[in-house]
Amino acid sequence: MTHRDVSLPVAAQPSLDGLVSLAARAEGLGYDRAWLPETWGRDAVTTLALAAERTDTIGLGTSIVNAYSRSPALLGQTAATLQEASDGRFRLGLGPSGPAVIENWHGVEFGNPLKRTRETVEVTKRVLSGEPVSYDGDLFDLDGFRLRQGAPDTPVPVDAAGMGPKAVELCGRFADGWHALMLTPDGLRDRLDAFRRGAALGDRDADDLRVTVSLTCCAMADAERARDLARRHVVFYVAAMGDFYRNALAAQGHGDVADAVCDRWRDDDREGAKRALDDDLLDDLAAAGSPERARGTVERFASVDGVDAVAVSFPRAATDDDIRETMAAVAP
Repeated sequence: MTHRDVSLPVAAQPSLDGLVSLAARAEGLGYDRAWLPETWGRDAVTTLALAAERTDTIGLGTSIVNAYSRSPALLGQTAATLQEASDGRFRLGLGPSGPAVIENWHGVEFGNPLKRTRETVEVTKRVLSGEPVSYDGDLFDLDGFRLRQGAPDTPVPVDAAGMGPKAVELCGRFADGWHALMLTPDGLRDRLDAFRRGAALGDRDADDLRVTVSLTCCAMADAERARDLARRHVVFYVAAMGDFYRNALAAQGHGDVADAVCDRWRDDDREGAKRALDDDLLDDLAAAGSPERARGTVERFASVDGVDAVAVSFPRAATDDDIRETMAAVAP
């Protein structure tokens, strides 16, 4: 059975209490895990620590924290602490993010993202083992670090995010799972081949690893508004977040659409950028519209062979009411 997760909406919450309350709401609706991205607002660690206190059964995780703003040793300490705080419900998701975030917001050079992700995963997992860490990498050189409290009673899985084939192959080879984003069902199947190839290179069974697909969802009685919010969200990511998502869309055979969206956005033609994203492609990238239509799209992604969990995420411009209506509409 494919799990139904939720990605907590950092963009729409006026208070920390409101954000944490959504994790409790997700638990009540039967979601399996609440993931929290970390962007430019509230930090994931504090928020998830509070969510651990206010929930009992729902899994918790980061999707994602970037691999540049914290050292791998600190990521290991953080994951161990959140595992203790949540009584074994925590899962760490990390990734390189992109140059717009790392260089412009954190002031760190976005160099060697694949190597950075691999070494961060390896060091973090060694820290979480509770054993002394000796690591001689190209980017990190550690000797003698050891968790003072020992390894967590419940091991912390360490997932990685990736979009391109090499990045996804790395997830299968070194991490405990892969977080997928901005992929059509066909693009997802293609990347799953890379994930399985990576698992084979690491002498691992891909079935023992976890694949989580983050899917933008907006399911409301006002179906037209739901689709408009989802379309605006996809267009923003393709056009305004550097070349990262634009290139990912082009690599899936939609380069003409990606170019048109970006050209019109650059000309300050927001409506034209939205029109450039046709309905069929929107339905391949987001679950948007009436509750029935959105649930059907979620199930289409959940049925892709190799997907273990679909994480319901929300358009960045969605209101709190929009989010709560969607959460209920596509709940397990």
